Amino acid sequence: MAGAPGAHSDPSAIDVVVNKRRPLGPADFAPAQLVPPAVPLGPSAGSALLRPDTAAAVEWMFSAAQADGVNLTVVSAYRSYADQESTYAYWVSQYGDAALADTVSARAGFSEHQTGLAVDIGQDDGACTLATCFSNTAAGRWAEANAASFGFIVRYPQGKDATTGFSWEPWHLRYVGTEIAGAMRSAGTATLEEYFGLPAAPGY
Repeated sequence: MAGAPGAHSDPSAIDVVVNKRRPLGPADFAPAQLVPPAVPLGPSAGSALLRPDTAAAVEWMFSAAQADGVNLTVVSAYRSYADQESTYAYWVSQYGDAALADTVSARAGFSEHQTGLAVDIGQDDGACTLATCFSNTAAGRWAEANAASFGFIVRYPQGKDATTGFSWEPWHLRYVGTEIAGAMRSAGTATLEEYFGLPAAPGY
C-alpha cells in the first residue's frame, strides 16, 4: 500500500511513522495523557509512562508472557523532547561521534519514545538488557513470537538498518494495534516503512 504525502504523520495516531526523515510535528509533541502500566519495571525505568492504550496492551502482553513462564520488565518508555535530547547527547559522548550515535539513538523530535507508543522491554533477571543477545533470551524469543498478538512490532528488525535507519533492537517494541501488527505478521512485512509504502530513512 503506497503512503500518500502527509499520511501516517499524526503523532497522536497509532499508525504514525516516526523516523529520520519523518520528524514529529510539533517537534516537542507530548501525548495528551500518559499513565504507568501496572507491570514490573527494570532498575532504570523510572516512572515508565505510556499512552493509556499502549499501557493496557503492555499489561495484557506481560500477563500472557507470565502465564507462559516468561517474566518481562519495562526498561524504558515515554521520553519527553528534553529527555531525548539528554539520551542522544549521552550516546554522542559515548561514541565520540554523532554519525555513530545516530545508528543507536534518535535525535530529539525524531524519537518514537516521544509518542508514548514505544517501549523497551527486558527480562526480569536483567540478562542482555538493551543488547542484541536479548533476542536469544526467553523474553526476547517470546516477544518475537507473540508481540503482534498484543498489537506490538519489533520496530527495528535485524538486517533492516537501511530502511529504519537504526541498528537491530530486539527489545524495542512499538504499539501499532492488533490490526496492523497482525497484518504485518501475516504478510511477512518487517517494517512500518515497507508496510505503508513509505521511503526508507537511512539518515537525516
